[in-house]
Amino acid sequence: MQIAGISAIVVGGTGGLGQATVRRLHEGGAKVVVADVNDEAGKALEDELGVRYVNTDAGSEESVLAAIAEAESLGPLRVSVDCHGGPAGGGRLVGKDGSPMALDAFTKTIQSYLTSSFNVLRLAAAAIAKQEPFNDEGSRGVIVQTASIAGVEGQIGQLPYSAAKGGILGMTLVAARDLSPLGIRVNTIAPGTILTPAYGKAGDQLEAYWGPQVPHPKRMGRPVEYATLVASIVENDYLNGETIRLDGALRFPPK
Repeated sequence: MQIAGISAIVVGGTGGLGQATVRRLHEGGAKVVVADVNDEAGKALEDELGVRYVNTDAGSEESVLAAIAEAESLGPLRVSVDCHGGPAGGGRLVGKDGSPMALDAFTKTIQSYLTSSFNVLRLAAAAIAKQEPFNDEGSRGVIVQTASIAGVEGQIGQLPYSAAKGGILGMTLVAARDLSPLGIRVNTIAPGTILTPAYGKAGDQLEAYWGPQVPHPKRMGRPVEYATLVASIVENDYLNGETIRLDGALRFPPK
């Protein structure tokens, strides 16, 4: 599928991964809707690039549908990328004082990352399914989810986050199989340690800590590398049902 001329929605589009993806798709000629909750950053992207910004709560059906409708107004919706963030509760399953992890620390993280990702997945899939195929193979579009290598090898204290991201990994192949008759591909990117502008000055400390642990290249990842992978997924019509690690061969240690 060619990027030029398509309509795309990027949920979490004002964040580090999201902004890089918005820029890459826009540069490729896509008509992009930035769906997020950071109005200042969203409107800045709108002014700079000419993309559309819609204040969007990934966990709200009404909110996501509004963003999808905006994307559909620009042309046939072919691409949905979800890289939204949120609060991630953590801590050990049983604390040093013998108390169990609070239930809401788990449920809020699952809601923020897994349930909201499912919400975007189901609504984007239904919207893309309404579009006319763009080739004689019946292809209609592609959905890109964002997990984490923590979903495979979560560290001590990451149980809620690891469970949420592991859930996204688990949805990938099933969703791809569910949507295959509709000509919709589903793939997931599982980033390792990515250095985003959100870290600010703390980014130097993170780079110094994580960089030497990455086999090659010995540095944290860059948002543009995530965006480049998104573009590759969009353009490669045979890539379906896959989770792709983007981590420089890093494997998280226990802590």
